[in-house]
Amino acid sequence: MSAYTFAAFLDSPSEDTRIADLPPVLPKDRHSISTPNDIELGTIWGDRCNESGGASLPQGAQTPGRTPHGAQTPKTPNELEMSRPPSPKRDEAANLVQSWSNPPMNKWRVLSACLVYFGNGMTDSATGAVIPYMEKDYDIGYAIVSLIFVTNAAGFILSAFFTESVLQRLGRAKTLMASELVLSLGFTMIVCTPPFGVVVTAYLFLGIGAAFNLALNNVFCANLARSTVILGIAHGSYGVGGIFGPIIATALVSKGVLWSRYYLVTLGIRLVCLPFVGWAFWRYEKEAPVQLMSALERTASRRAAVEAGEPTNVQLLKQALGNRVTVFGALLIFAYQGAEVSISGWVISFLINYRGGDPAKVGYVTAGFWAGITLGRFTLSHAAHRVGEKLFVYLLIAGAMAFQLLAWLIPNVIGDAVAVSILGLLLGPIYPCAQTIFTRLLPRRIQMTSISFISSAGSSGGAVAPFTTGLLAQAVGTFVLHPICIGLFVVMQCCWFGLPRVRKRTE
Repeated sequence: MSAYTFAAFLDSPSEDTRIADLPPVLPKDRHSISTPNDIELGTIWGDRCNESGGASLPQGAQTPGRTPHGAQTPKTPNELEMSRPPSPKRDEAANLVQSWSNPPMNKWRVLSACLVYFGNGMTDSATGAVIPYMEKDYDIGYAIVSLIFVTNAAGFILSAFFTESVLQRLGRAKTLMASELVLSLGFTMIVCTPPFGVVVTAYLFLGIGAAFNLALNNVFCANLARSTVILGIAHGSYGVGGIFGPIIATALVSKGVLWSRYYLVTLGIRLVCLPFVGWAFWRYEKEAPVQLMSALERTASRRAAVEAGEPTNVQLLKQALGNRVTVFGALLIFAYQGAEVSISGWVISFLINYRGGDPAKVGYVTAGFWAGITLGRFTLSHAAHRVGEKLFVYLLIAGAMAFQLLAWLIPNVIGDAVAVSILGLLLGPIYPCAQTIFTRLLPRRIQMTSISFISSAGSSGGAVAPFTTGLLAQAVGTFVLHPICIGLFVVMQCCWFGLPRVRKRTE
């Protein structure tokens, strides 16, 4: 009998000794336990679990918290030293990363998000086209009709307080379906052409419903591989809706159709989205990676509860509002969406008043602006990974400031139209790039709450900035659009600079 065998015989544990009683062996280069990344999630659970809906684990994998029994003691010290889990191969790990096609159901989920964003774009962009007819039908002025912007923003802000609690209670699929039901209710109210007070209330429901689906879809897309590209496609779908919305609305009302009948189109889109999002996300929480992450989050929550007490939804909201990324992100999106809606709503009035443009022709400049946003999100978003999202957004904002200045100074309609279209092209990728950075920087426990608050801040900017522009334009002229937008771009640069650095993984 060799010395090694004899030593192993003397050191072997008794039959009652369990491996679970032994202290866990940690790699030498690990000093703390952190949330696993996508590759680690895929390594533990495997692609086959995703395809099977998380019903079973890969062969040889263990459920977190369970300990294998009947493990054999290594026969020699050399074997003991070498008994560590094998590292996954690079190709296998790459195939397990959660992406738009892994698990395969993610393809339909991304498609459902694109359809939801398309409907949102058709709703938001058509408002400016129907406002003149709304004013005429109800015999009201701009100050009264602008209440629809205020209540829409109020819906976004109100939803930020309840998104996390509703998601925990209903789950992702039912929450998305509920948001589509709220949107359908709002559109049904408008289609009936009720008194204007009811229309204002309907826009409150539109804000609540859009805020819920925006927050959930942003977080879902931002946590996938190549999230900037996926978010660019999703928000590009919003831009496509932004192109078609005013064109369809203008075509209908110009033929004598009542302005409220346009919302039959958007209502039909919501009724298609309702079963689609429910089917796409129905088993989302039962998939293996989601189950693992939920288990880890519950473990972390229990640990935090022992140390500082379990956080309530109000405490999570306070943590989110006290987070630096949430504050700077909200200000950035407030300025971004304020500039976007102001340009879309007031550039036509500027071209008519200061460039002598024909109202029947310059109306297409808005479509060019939205086309630029759409093209930018579908194309320029791909360059963000190569350049880096942080530097890329700096360059985009600087370019937007330059072309906003050109649209102000070029003394002809064609030059201004080209400048506005390129301005939209540069603004397009900023939102998906920013959402990617926000998701990377925000802790998972407050991610949904923070993204909801950031989205509500964006909607507020889309109401406050154009309303302020309109009041100043009535007093001094519509040229105030340009200095206001340039000022908003400066705010965006400052907020982007104030965000923390994104730590790059070194594994």
